[in-house]
Amino acid sequence: MKPHWPPHWQREGEEPDYRFSLANERTFLAWLRTGLALLAGSVALVQLVPPFRLSGARTVLGVLLAVLGLMMVCLAYTRWAANERAMRTGGKLSYPVSLPILAFALALVGALIVVLVAVAQR
Repeated sequence: MKPHWPPHWQREGEEPDYRFSLANERTFLAWLRTGLALLAGSVALVQLVPPFRLSGARTVLGVLLAVLGLMMVCLAYTRWAANERAMRTGGKLSYPVSLPILAFALALVGALIVVLVAVAQR
């Protein structure tokens, strides 16, 4: 049975300049930290924030934050691998379509939280 790690593409092309590989890794770790922060925010929202006037809103927001955190963690690896592969083969770095989607989803969750907090203050 052929081993699956490291991935086959890590044996392709040329070894990139270590500075670029380390920068790519730092970006990967930043994405992981952001995903972890979203997951922690999800737990904090559900466990520590008093219920909103709208029944179930806290749970829905917590689930949305958890899903965004999981997406962030999954996309972190695919983005890191794509950048690493491009550096090894001399290809172009691709623009991740997921960035505007994640930004919009986070802005939407933030707006929902603002509205729910404003309604709770009345």
